Amino acid sequence: MDVLSLIPQFGNLLWTIVAFVIALSVIVAVHEYGHYIVGRWSGIHAEVFSIGFGPVLWSRVDKRGTRWQIALLPFGGYVKFLGDANAASGKDEKAIEGIATQSPEELRRTMHGAPLWARAATVAAGPVFNFVMSILVFGLIFWSQGVSKEPLTVGSLQPLPGTVQELREGDVITAIAGVPTPDYDEEGAWQDFIEALPVEPVLDYTVIRDGETLDVQAPWMFPPLIRQVAPRSAAMDIQLKQGDVITAVNGEPIFAFEQLKDFVEGSDGRVLLLDVWREGSELEFALAPRRTDEPQPDGGFVTHWRIGIIGGMMLEPATEPAGILDSLTGGVRQTGRIIEGSLSGIWHMVTGAISTCNISGPIGIAETSGAMASQGAQNFIFFIAVLSTAVGLLNLFPIPALDGGHLVFYAYEAIAGKPPSDGALRVLMGVGITLILTLMLFSVSNDLFC
Repeated sequence: MDVLSLIPQFGNLLWTIVAFVIALSVIVAVHEYGHYIVGRWSGIHAEVFSIGFGPVLWSRVDKRGTRWQIALLPFGGYVKFLGDANAASGKDEKAIEGIATQSPEELRRTMHGAPLWARAATVAAGPVFNFVMSILVFGLIFWSQGVSKEPLTVGSLQPLPGTVQELREGDVITAIAGVPTPDYDEEGAWQDFIEALPVEPVLDYTVIRDGETLDVQAPWMFPPLIRQVAPRSAAMDIQLKQGDVITAVNGEPIFAFEQLKDFVEGSDGRVLLLDVWREGSELEFALAPRRTDEPQPDGGFVTHWRIGIIGGMMLEPATEPAGILDSLTGGVRQTGRIIEGSLSGIWHMVTGAISTCNISGPIGIAETSGAMASQGAQNFIFFIAVLSTAVGLLNLFPIPALDGGHLVFYAYEAIAGKPPSDGALRVLMGVGITLILTLMLFSVSNDLFC
């Protein structure tokens, strides 16, 4: 065996592990800090704030008596409040009895002796902080990207092989092939605009350049250009890259992304031979499209053959600063779309409409973390925000041992006037932990065998 040949694979594995640990640690820290800070504001004392489980690598005790620590196994975290028996906030009955004999004030500082509102707020704060983090990150990304100028203005041009390109940076495009360019805020106008264009390799573009109106020639607006490669996809497996241009499929030249899409969707999973232009070099690849369940605007799912690439325009539009309010509104909408899509996906898997292989486990999440990190900091940060939304949503499921299960117990207490018995809670917590472990095993099997 050539040991040196293993170095790239080892490097990729190490990169994947590091990216996964960073992503998970950030999300867990935000989630647990939500529990901690709202608990503190509510008068509940936190004894331990831990990132990770197992042997403690580092710790310190702050002036409030809370131990902050980093543990060896970076696969989660917890806040242990006064009177808790474990990381899942189970009651330590002996500790509570001892605290109760001290004073009512000291009992009030425990999770189990605090008023119902304080306990509910503390538990709900973890998922809420995950959602808030996602909104802020998405909003910051939207703000940093800015909004495209009106009308469409050339910011930069993507190099394409063997094409006529007479556009220049700063050109204001007023029409393409005689069809006026619409405003971005016109609902459905861009789709109608694209459908009205003749599908040809080179089109006439009417532009305003230095105050003068000119007609110039440039390639089709949406070439078979790779703007992003989807993690864990056929394209990722053969190492297609951002900026690659697919010039032919099975020996047939193409110039439009829709042509590539037609080949992929009509493949029925058969292997496709791709000619790819990359930074002046001509490369050849072979890959087989995979079945993919894609969410639809109406909440449903449609199964297509996909290779896992996202296309884009042959130019980057010039941008101008976005407003803070608009950016945050965009963050809220993006977070809402992720929640809506996740719930819809779960429902369609339960009803059998789509494959349960859509559930990813820790291995799949780790692979995605590494893939997104390899495509740049912004893509990685965006992925962390997506994962944060998913973690917040998962924790709200009404499963004992999760935050949602605790909230269900508190809702019962609010209605019945008393909490469930300690015996019932122990049984329900055991059932909840069993369900979580079963889901974990199922997701890992998906990662390995789907």
